[in-house]
Parts: sequence; structure tokens; C-alpha cells
Amino acid sequence: MSFDTRETLVRSGVADNRLQGVLAAERFVPTATRQAIRPATAIRAAPEAGAEQLDQILFGERFDVLESRGGFALGQAVRDGYVGWVETTALSEEIARATHWVTAPSTLAFAEPSIKTPATHPIPMNALVSIAAETESLARDPRLGWMPKSHLLPIGITLTDPAAAVLTFLGAPYLWGGRGGGGVDCSGLVQQALIACGLPSARDSDQQESLGEPTPEDTLARGDLVFWKGHVAMMIDARRMAHANAFHMAVAVEPLAKARARIAARSGEPVAFRRMTTISRTPGTRRRKP
Repeated sequence: MSFDTRETLVRSGVADNRLQGVLAAERFVPTATRQAIRPATAIRAAPEAGAEQLDQILFGERFDVLESRGGFALGQAVRDGYVGWVETTALSEEIARATHWVTAPSTLAFAEPSIKTPATHPIPMNALVSIAAETESLARDPRLGWMPKSHLLPIGITLTDPAAAVLTFLGAPYLWGGRGGGGVDCSGLVQQALIACGLPSARDSDQQESLGEPTPEDTLARGDLVFWKGHVAMMIDARRMAHANAFHMAVAVEPLAKARARIAARSGEPVAFRRMTTISRTPGTRRRKP
């Protein structure tokens, strides 16, 4: 049996203790759960600052660490299951219980309960925060500072329209492996929109092809996904799609027919059309219209 190394925590003969009896390894060790304490941190292919960014872990998300080497921790992101290397200084042993999540494409946290005070780097959508104090318009996470309450929702309340969530990223720069920290790639954009609506999502476009159910091309509607080899877009109506792409180097909206003609020369015709309405939301969530 083969395993997808993107989602299987085993490297160089060392495997997650939970994989005993599932795969063969020289040594099984227990993982240690850590929590991301930077707005967004790269999950890299190797324990090197210049290694390829495969994914990002956002503030408040958890990361199960298998081993550490040279200032990097090898582990697995709990939220989307991706395996890779994260800088150890971006992770905390102390785990804070999340009370809210960021609904804006990005927000800022201020040092004091005033928007005129120094601010952090932007904190991406779906970051998980722990609110300990509030004013009329701001809420405080002790590790970050004071954030606009209008950019937060309590855990368990989600958005309702993935396409609307995608459109909030319009114009955001294209970034390979990005989920909102400095930019997004095609599958990171789709993943962020789905998570914001309480819909669990894998990280890469080929993995996302199993989401939802097939739908005929002539019935495409808002929120449907269109897949090419190595690329994914979300329909915002029956004719137009939104996607993060290297042609525009940004999140852009364009007619499906126009994008299809351009992409065909490089990647061929679409390989799948999927509809998300049959996916169950995360248990215990309620929904709120944008």
C-alpha cells in the first residue's frame, strides 16, 4: 500500500506513533502538539529557510511535532493534515483555547485598544484567536493585541457563501504554498473559502478533486469548483470564475471560457467539475451570511 507523503507523518524511517500497524518504519515516536504563534508561517519541504514552501500554518492552528533539527520542526498541521518543516520559533508549547476566528482576508492587531497604536503584521483569514477582553469595537488576544471585532466570529459560527469568501481576496498576490500569509495559491484560496464556511478541505488541488460531487459542466453555478491538472478555480456565477493564478500573479475574476482557452495550451482541458452542496459542515457549527 502506498501513502501520500503530504499527509503521512513519516520521514527517514521515523514515523508518528499513531501509524503503528498501518505502515512499516524503523522507529515510531509520539508527537508533541504545538501551536502557531505567528500570523502565518511556511511549512517547508526541508529544514532550510530557503526550501520550497508547501503550505502555511496560521496563528492559533496546531502542529504535531515528530522531531526537530537545525531550528526546524518536522510535523503535521492538525487542521489540514499537511506534513513538512516549520521554524521552531514559530511554535509554542503553551496551547491557548481558541474562542474566535478571523473572517476578513486579513486583519491587524494593535498594541493598545486604539487603532492609532502600533500594529502587528496582517493576520490572515481563519487564524484562530483567544479573546480575553473587549471594548465596543475591539477585542484582545493576549498574544497579539487588539483586533477589530467586525473581523472576528465566535468559533462555531461560519460564513455561508464560499464564493463571497473567495472574492474578498480579489487582487491578493499569488504565492506558491500561500493560504493568506502574504498571498495565496489556487488551492490555498479555495481551502480558505471552504474552511470559512465550515467545510473541511484538503490542501492541494488534486486532493480537493474528491470534494463534493461531480456536476455537469452545463449546470455550473456559484460555488462550484473547476479543476485542471494542477489548478483549481471557483465559479462565482454560471459564466465567471475566480482563481489565484500565475498568469495574473494575483487572485482574479475572468470568464471560464477565456481562462479555459489560455490554460488549455499548458494543462489541457478541465479534468473535473465539482459541487460542494453535499459536503457536511464541521459538526456543531452555525452559519452567518456575509
